[in-house]
Amino acid sequence: MGNCLHAKKKGPLPIETSFSFPSPVPSWNSDEGFASGLIDIGGLELQQVSTFTKVWSVLQGGPDDLGFSFFRPTELPTGFFILGHYAQPNNKPLSGQIIVARDATGTTSPILKAPLDFTLIWSSQNSNVKQSVSAYFWLPSPPEGYRSVGLAVTDMPEKPSVNEFRCVRNDFTEECEAGSSIWNDDKDGISLLPLRPLNRGVQALGVPVSTFLVQKSSSPTVSAIACLKNNRTDFTRWMPTLSQIQTLMQNFSPWIYLHPNEPYLPSSVNWFFKNGALLYQKDNQVPIPIQTDGSNLPQGGSNDDSFWIDLPTDNSQMEMVKKGDITSTEVYLHVKPMLGATCTDIAIWVFYPFNGPARAKVEFVNISLGKIGEHVGDWEHVTLRISNFTGELLSMYFSEHSGGIWVDASQLEFEGGNRPVAYSSLNGHAFYSKPGLVLQGDSKLGIGIRNDTAKGTRMDVGQRYKFVSVNYIGVAEPAWLNYVKKWGPKKSYDTTKELEKVVRLLPKKLKDRLEKMIESLPAEVLGEEGPTGPKGKSNWFNDEQYTF
Repeated sequence: MGNCLHAKKKGPLPIETSFSFPSPVPSWNSDEGFASGLIDIGGLELQQVSTFTKVWSVLQGGPDDLGFSFFRPTELPTGFFILGHYAQPNNKPLSGQIIVARDATGTTSPILKAPLDFTLIWSSQNSNVKQSVSAYFWLPSPPEGYRSVGLAVTDMPEKPSVNEFRCVRNDFTEECEAGSSIWNDDKDGISLLPLRPLNRGVQALGVPVSTFLVQKSSSPTVSAIACLKNNRTDFTRWMPTLSQIQTLMQNFSPWIYLHPNEPYLPSSVNWFFKNGALLYQKDNQVPIPIQTDGSNLPQGGSNDDSFWIDLPTDNSQMEMVKKGDITSTEVYLHVKPMLGATCTDIAIWVFYPFNGPARAKVEFVNISLGKIGEHVGDWEHVTLRISNFTGELLSMYFSEHSGGIWVDASQLEFEGGNRPVAYSSLNGHAFYSKPGLVLQGDSKLGIGIRNDTAKGTRMDVGQRYKFVSVNYIGVAEPAWLNYVKKWGPKKSYDTTKELEKVVRLLPKKLKDRLEKMIESLPAEVLGEEGPTGPKGKSNWFNDEQYTF
């Protein structure tokens, strides 16, 4: 193991240390409810365990080609049982939690039952991968009317003990889906896949156990593994109160860095309206000034292209509004239950009156793409995912144009204690967890849309936030939030002509590559469609949009 390890990297792997926050986390002192350590999902009590014994390591493949490690949860609370084992890539500190469960019903039809047996899915015994020892992956065989929610891993060919494992009654399970492979053994056709509930949203009941799937390409087994299901009628009982959310924001609210050359700054929505934003209606040539609080905006309905917002018609006023106003800026919080109310998502929305033009990189040449990418009314966000078991930050979502990415807490940059950092890209305002250049396109060919981030003006989200919606608590929503029409007009330019203006001096080969890349981009990146507000985004009621 030592020779294999040091051939790749001198010193210990990141996973050989445990993650801890830079500063002490809040002490909740909760006997029940949010951050009490226990969540009851209808007679099945759940706790998160973060103490593990390593079972097996593979020392190649996966993120950064450092391999994966597999763990058995230990130090279980009294009466709790293992539902599955845990896996994590070696390129980051050990930071995971896995759910263990206890049946609190005492009925003749228990929610948990021991598996009847274990079936060997795969063994690394004859594999050529660099590994510590051989590993054996086992699928529990559930009794009739029960399902398995995780796999077991051993470093010996003997089966695991059925006494420490439990399967879950069907009515406490939901369907899972497997993500793309995060480690594989091509020789044996084996893939390691992450699992999450198939349905995820503010009303969805699926609870991930934080287990994984090992799958043979010749015999997929995802249907054999389930997620848990929250069966409580008051399933938001373990969500934080408003005062607890304020404590979370004091401890985990992010800093947002704008690029030092950013010409299009954020503002408050009220500032945008107050300074001349206009409401247009289809088939009506006369726009209407918008009230400062948005009270004359049409409410509800759907985004049917019947209304849209635009900048003031006066040129000087228009240019002033496009630049935004950092002094007025406030961010808008949408707090919602997620993953069967075992997590709280705090979506932090930032409004920019104007999204600037895109910039492209073509090998060693940087090109401004004219009007391509420009649009009025730019909404961007980051989301904090908080554990309702512990009240700790688990991960942070960074919206990046039409998608985004979750970043584990252990991989975030922190400043001033436990407050993570987000970087807003130049002109386009996509969020990233690290400064530098992210190329959206073909990075191998060096052709794509530039997303440049750096430390310029720093926004203190903890001093600027405003609650606009808390799904499970009655918080008054501003009128502008329930305006679900477009916050900007559709494009008023010809993308092809704009592109011809800027690529005419490029060699034909590079020109063709750039044109092909731009054609593949979503309409949101190109600024072709007027954007919708927060409530018009799919993640308002559902999980974030990301590659899993």
